Amino acid sequence: MQLALSFTTLLASVLVILSATGNSVDAAPAKRSRSVTLPLTRLHQNRADVHPQILLQQHINRSVKRYARMTGRAAPTKREMAEKIAKRMFIPPGGRPKAISKRYNRQGAKDKANAALQAFQDFVESFTEGLSNDEEADGAAASNTTTKHKSAAKDKGKGNKHKQAQQDAGGDDGTDDTTGASNSTAAAASALNPANEPTTANSLGLDIEADDVGYIATIQMGTPPRDFHILMDSGSADLWVGGENCQSQAGGGCGNHQFLGTQSSSSFKDSAQPFQVTYGSGAVAGTIIQDNIVVAGLALNAHTFGATTQETADFADDSVPFDGLMGLAQSTLSEQGVLTPVEALAKAGLIGDAITSFKISRFADGKNDGEVTFGALDDTKFDASTLVTFDNVSPDGFWEGAMDSVSVDGTDVGLQGRSAILDTGTTLIIAPDADAAAVHAAIPGAKSDGQGGFTIPCDTTASVALTFGGQAFAIDTRDLIFAQLDDAGTTCASGISSGDIGGDGTWLVGDVFLKNAYFSTDVTKNQISLAKLV
Repeated sequence: MQLALSFTTLLASVLVILSATGNSVDAAPAKRSRSVTLPLTRLHQNRADVHPQILLQQHINRSVKRYARMTGRAAPTKREMAEKIAKRMFIPPGGRPKAISKRYNRQGAKDKANAALQAFQDFVESFTEGLSNDEEADGAAASNTTTKHKSAAKDKGKGNKHKQAQQDAGGDDGTDDTTGASNSTAAAASALNPANEPTTANSLGLDIEADDVGYIATIQMGTPPRDFHILMDSGSADLWVGGENCQSQAGGGCGNHQFLGTQSSSSFKDSAQPFQVTYGSGAVAGTIIQDNIVVAGLALNAHTFGATTQETADFADDSVPFDGLMGLAQSTLSEQGVLTPVEALAKAGLIGDAITSFKISRFADGKNDGEVTFGALDDTKFDASTLVTFDNVSPDGFWEGAMDSVSVDGTDVGLQGRSAILDTGTTLIIAPDADAAAVHAAIPGAKSDGQGGFTIPCDTTASVALTFGGQAFAIDTRDLIFAQLDDAGTTCASGISSGDIGGDGTWLVGDVFLKNAYFSTDVTKNQISLAKLV
């Protein structure tokens, strides 16, 4: 598929990818009897300096990597993810043809085709040079993190630039102080849009990061209590914030954030017991601590959670608008081996059940009414007549439910026996290849881009709906359209993509869908609820 936007935009995309020189390094998860590496995808908004095709592939890479870790499958290697980025970046010698050229002789056409194929292979090989097909080898090579990072920062040659591009292909956005212009752009893109005051007790407003990138709440920590901005994620189960001695893998401290430690909190106690968590993009490591926290006015004294001593730039960079992360899956996933805050609130009798309910706001609506409620559902946010509750079928602690059917404009596309992991930490919907193709076959004008993504007309009116518990939930076309791909505004990228995710009928369903439903989870009953928004 041709990229219809200008060569200048594509070149700017490449320069953004190549501009940083730091190497971000994944922290390996602690070894446990049933180890699960918890994913979190920080998906950046569609920026003017990043070509939408490259941005789309970054989202697909991160989502597929996240899904693999959720389901215990082998994640795509860094080389495989970089190759997919390279395919979207490649421009044939002489540029992409504007029209079909005449063939004066068959041999000439064959020679030209062979030359183009060789040029493409050379480009991919150059882009992925030095990357291993073995994900474990990449992880092992990353063990000497700080020393390698500092030496890499001194090397501004071609090879190091390729390594940064490779990291960005996989979602590891390592940066350092030499990338001021890039960081400035990212900082502008990461502004928080503050939420309205919650309308229900035991609730927190969800600020919107940029254009529906992430959802962030404010809680209090330490003695005296101070505000911390925390990313809410239903696909992981650990709470952590930056520690006072935190260091970035990119060098220096962990950015312009709020930190927790003995200097700022008299109730802070460090167990010195280490924890490490690797997410879909980025990683953190630190020690398990105890300190007082207040969540939606509910006080948990001496709560056990993590304070980081090391973060990749995905979390440590100044442009990141949150100070930590709260995982709200089930604690069976916790790398720290402790209760999630909602489970601790229920155990302390501060809420009736370990229920977490999300109303995810859409920036384009201008309502800023997103909130997360603990211990109950906020019945002012949804139509009670549409509320359905169904069992969580995940054996690992993610929130996964049986998906009855998928329809386009009211017509069932024949996908029964599927399940969906509902995850606020993912932007796209990722489906098995055949399922994604079946959905788009029913959308007029939709086409495969040959790399896991699909294009749809920007003026599509197709209504795609997922059915759970007998209730169909339609996806707003504004969410179905991920990004505009051409200057004319006729071709857009779909928010539903395919990925190599095992082919077992499980979908990874992110905010493309969840912005269109009230989403509630109940650890006590191991159930999920959905309802239509009002």
